Amino acid sequence: MADYQLYCFGESGNAYKAALMLTLTNLDWEPVFVDFFNGETRNPGYREHVNEMGEAPVLKHGSIKLSQSGVILDYLAEQSGQFSAQDDDHRREIWRWILFDNHKFTSYLATLRFLTTFAESADTAVLSFLRGRAEGALGIVDKHLATQPFMTGDTVTIADLSMCAYLFYEDELGLSLKPYANVLSWLHRIRSLPGWQHPYDLMPTSRRDTR
Repeated sequence: MADYQLYCFGESGNAYKAALMLTLTNLDWEPVFVDFFNGETRNPGYREHVNEMGEAPVLKHGSIKLSQSGVILDYLAEQSGQFSAQDDDHRREIWRWILFDNHKFTSYLATLRFLTTFAESADTAVLSFLRGRAEGALGIVDKHLATQPFMTGDTVTIADLSMCAYLFYEDELGLSLKPYANVLSWLHRIRSLPGWQHPYDLMPTSRRDTR
């Protein structure tokens, strides 16, 4: 058994954040497939034994079990000594962007993608609202990246790994990234990191034709 087990599935950008971190840091890990689309996370057994919140990802490391991607990334940075803060000011800046990601970036991108790609139908007014919010957040990030290569400076941190995840599902997002040249350059830099893999290559999925 690997040192780390990650409960995940290929369609989950939040799970991808953790899977990418585990891969880039060369930690010994294995995926545990979560059959989200057939309701596994809603099962009482999953909520009792894996995650009471009924969500993925979940990271197991020995007796430690963690949920919420930001917490998992923070733990893995601590364990690996990689993609972490240089000092207290840098740590606060990392968490400033992770919180922005959770509330203003991933939150809208993930919901827009789900309704666009996986839902059987979606209200056009809702899609328009989500697209507008996502595009607004992308504009903020694009402007921020105009003056530096990564979200908190010259080096990659867990803030970058948190924020980039859903953008690698570009064909499923329900919006175009072409207007955001700095975001596209940033994604290219992350894609160039040794060991980078696309989410559908890194985690198992029950769906076909994902690429």
